[in-house]
Amino acid sequence: MIPPPETFRVSSRRVACDGSGHGIDPALGHPRIYIEIDERGFGECGYCDRRFVLSGGPADSDPSVAAY
Repeated sequence: MIPPPETFRVSSRRVACDGSGHGIDPALGHPRIYIEIDERGFGECGYCDRRFVLSGGPADSDPSVAAY
């Protein structure tokens, strides 16, 4: 089974993702992209599928979003 993508709680509506962190060297990540958190309260990286959930937003208390 493929593990679910990582989920990060953030306080800003605009976040950057480059695929690094948690033991992954920045050189092994992907190009840095900026993700806008939409009205649903979350955004996803198109490269690594990380999900960014806005703290206090509509998706923050939604178990179907947080389950990822």
